[in-house]
Amino acid sequence: MAKINEALVTEMFEAGAHVGYLKSRRHPSTKGFIFESRKKKDIVDLEKTESQLTNALTHLADLKSKGLQVLFVGTKPEAKNIVRTQAELIDMPFVTERWLGGTLTNRRELKGRVDRLLMLADQNEKGELIAANKKERLMLVREMEKLERKFGGIKNMSKLPAALFVVDPKKEYIAVDEAIQMNIPVIALANTDCDVSIINYPIVANDTNISSISLFTKKIVDALK
Repeated sequence: MAKINEALVTEMFEAGAHVGYLKSRRHPSTKGFIFESRKKKDIVDLEKTESQLTNALTHLADLKSKGLQVLFVGTKPEAKNIVRTQAELIDMPFVTERWLGGTLTNRRELKGRVDRLLMLADQNEKGELIAANKKERLMLVREMEKLERKFGGIKNMSKLPAALFVVDPKKEYIAVDEAIQMNIPVIALANTDCDVSIINYPIVANDTNISSISLFTKKIVDALK
């Protein structure tokens, strides 16, 4: 049995990673990762979380050695700024606004929209944005800005990612479902209300507390640096 990294367990505890949801909200698949329930609220067994995290980081190190991309997904308010900032540090693609159906399963449609964004951005940067008049040019700029909001995080994702890192797979169920359809492994920070049986590399811990989200996202990023 692998030795527990007590320092990491302490770090997770201090970040509030052990705080689950009410027992009444528990998904059956997380039962084995619950240490106990206090005042009807589940407390996560962080020694098991440490093992899960270590397993996920080992997989990520393998992806890094092969130069593969990981798509970061976190659209809930508590996660979006953390996920975007951390993904940008290592030039990984990210989705922090609404997940658009078909992002993984309809690459042809996605490529068309991204190509349009890249073309408009390039023309705008060079001062060559083609328009008949000021009004038309303003419309093109607004179109570019709208496309940037929707697709800016994945404009450099030239092919399907090798894995997804998701904060709260219950919230991001469409992204998870598409990854499953495309046989893309999912690494997920998942609280006790999530179905972790469908996740390749679940990390059962608090996925709402900013400190907890930040801790795990940084660990993921560190493994890919």
